[in-house]
Amino acid sequence: MRDIVLRKMIVGQVDTNCYILGCATTGDGAVIDPGGDADAVKSAIEEMGLSIRVIVNTHGHVDHISANGEVKRATGAELAIHEYDARMLLDPIANLSASAFGPIVSPAADRLLRDGDTIKVGELQLNVIHTPGHTEGGICLLGKGYVFSGDTLFAGSVGRSDFPGGDPTVLVRSIRTRLLCLADTTTVLPGHGPNTTIGNEKECNPYL
Repeated sequence: MRDIVLRKMIVGQVDTNCYILGCATTGDGAVIDPGGDADAVKSAIEEMGLSIRVIVNTHGHVDHISANGEVKRATGAELAIHEYDARMLLDPIANLSASAFGPIVSPAADRLLRDGDTIKVGELQLNVIHTPGHTEGGICLLGKGYVFSGDTLFAGSVGRSDFPGGDPTVLVRSIRTRLLCLADTTTVLPGHGPNTTIGNEKECNPYL
């Protein structure tokens, strides 16, 4: 991971992992899941000296999208989310903010992602892996030796599937068929909690 700069920030009311990813060569960057604390995220971007080109939501729940608007206005970056979750950005009931945090509406997506799409961040490339089960449009983002897993896979656990659009059978199938096939050494950067590896989750995750 020498070609990247990466900062993990814990933001919002439910300790969401927001990631700021940058290309060490070009200085281009991406923000993944800005779920709150917009001022802190913007300060980190400035400290890292990155030009943010894209904001990516791994899914449309409030704790992953809350700072979309402020970060987008500050950076001019495009906003990307899977096509199946795009409506959640604009619907406080669908994104769960109406019942949990007070209604939050994000800007609309500039780019609708699909399985197999690529997101360029300078010389870096993230491959979009559609992993439904937590939400219909949940995705993971695969880089070189690492994967941002959103709320699909955690260290020793998996995402909740009891919200609208969730399905426990689909979630486990997504993990088994789309993530556990990655190299054991792949670093998993989840939406909450500590990092892990694919190999460790194969061996120790009781849900799998």
